[in-house]
Amino acid sequence: MKQERIGVLIVDDSAVVRQTLSDILSSDPDIEVVGTASDPFVAAERMRVRTPDVITLDIEMPRMDGLTFLQKIMSQHPIPVIICSSLAEEGAQTTLKALEYGAVDIITKPRLGSKQFLEESRLMLCQAVKAAAAARLRPVSPARRVEPKLTADAILSRSTGAMIQTTEKVVVVGASTGGTEALRSLLEVLPPDAPGIVIVQHMPEVFTRAFANRLDSLCQISVKEAETNDTVLRGRALIAPGNHHLLLKRSGARYYVEVKDGPLVSRHRPSVDVLFRSAARYAGANAVAVIMTGMGDDGARGMLEMKEAGAFTIAQDEATSVVFGMPNEAIKRGAVDDILALDAIPRSVLAHTR
Repeated sequence: MKQERIGVLIVDDSAVVRQTLSDILSSDPDIEVVGTASDPFVAAERMRVRTPDVITLDIEMPRMDGLTFLQKIMSQHPIPVIICSSLAEEGAQTTLKALEYGAVDIITKPRLGSKQFLEESRLMLCQAVKAAAAARLRPVSPARRVEPKLTADAILSRSTGAMIQTTEKVVVVGASTGGTEALRSLLEVLPPDAPGIVIVQHMPEVFTRAFANRLDSLCQISVKEAETNDTVLRGRALIAPGNHHLLLKRSGARYYVEVKDGPLVSRHRPSVDVLFRSAARYAGANAVAVIMTGMGDDGARGMLEMKEAGAFTIAQDEATSVVFGMPNEAIKRGAVDDILALDAIPRSVLAHTR
């Protein structure tokens, strides 16, 4: 029996964007654009005629902004929503609020560019819609209040001795759809002297810096968007910048990161596979890997290489994953030592890095 196509409603005040998104999404045989709307009021009328499987939603619109409409959808008739945003630094924090309000993903509005750029946009847009259609919507959880961070001295004094040796542990994490809130749950409960963490979250450029800044304000550890040559330190998490790969490297006892351009790997840039494979090579048994919620198989091959190199590997379980694709692929390949609920992952990470 032929599977039903994924019905998408496009909500954007720009006729050009609506047409471009329609053309891109309609080119995928598994996706059907069931309607377009110039603002939330028109969208509500379209939804009375046919309920879409997925909505792509602009943030800035006349009559009603996207965030208000998103909150109405999530409170009245939850549907997977993808925020379709322009690459505006100043609007990034507002867009991230949409993830807190229940949106499952952020994509950037396609813009005219090279044939390769448009093809990459098509791949990522269609992948995001398929992931959203498969997403398990979750109740929105409030952000925790945190005590002020300890001083750097309190963190550095704990790690100096270990860094002289070559047994310092490092944690690498990969996530996609649903990962922004899963990462918040993981990082905000870690103590200030938690092991150094390197993260790939599939997210467009510009938003990764705002996302890192938001996490930094919520967590006891410090969180920043990674830059080439940043040292991996206790009490710090580094997040791959959008549209760039991130590699873990080592010089003597010091772990550091390298930000690199390059083609899509496993349909993504940044790619979890790139980070995990570099961790297998440079950290080996000193690494702990965590693969979290997300569509597709990015990270599964790299995690298997890490396990074969002696690393301890953890997958988020199906019940707490918004999309169980990436963890499930790693499990099927025999790459996973432990399958854990989201709230059990921090304890396991700390236990295996002591």
